[in-house]
Amino acid sequence: MSLDLTTRTADAVARLKESPHTLDGFLKLTEIFDSTTLDPHSRETVILTVAARNQCHLCVDMHEAKLAALGPAPDPERLAAVRAFTFQVLAATGAVSDAELEAFYAHGYTRQNALEVCLGVGTYTISTFANRLNRC
Repeated sequence: MSLDLTTRTADAVARLKESPHTLDGFLKLTEIFDSTTLDPHSRETVILTVAARNQCHLCVDMHEAKLAALGPAPDPERLAAVRAFTFQVLAATGAVSDAELEAFYAHGYTRQNALEVCLGVGTYTISTFANRLNRC
């Protein structure tokens, strides 16, 4: 993480501390999301998809760096599937079609993973919205 990104992240956390409940909720949800059955590449892809869609440049920068640090994805098509599914969840506010679910499952994901994507969407909607509200 570059000094600039480190400074930007620290500033965002400091601003989020103005609402201890929001910070605590985000940190707890992040811990829960990090413990899901989604693999690390898939989790970072979900986060990046939410961040890009919500135009949170801090989160995009931070999570692009985290994804790069994981190294090459073992299955890029699988990540493309979780990215597409996350966009579909966001666009349909969860009401994805059966065909979209089946396309997601065709890449080895499960119903549990689909629900975990929803958890990631909720968790990172909090941070992206808060960062944008706080001008981070």
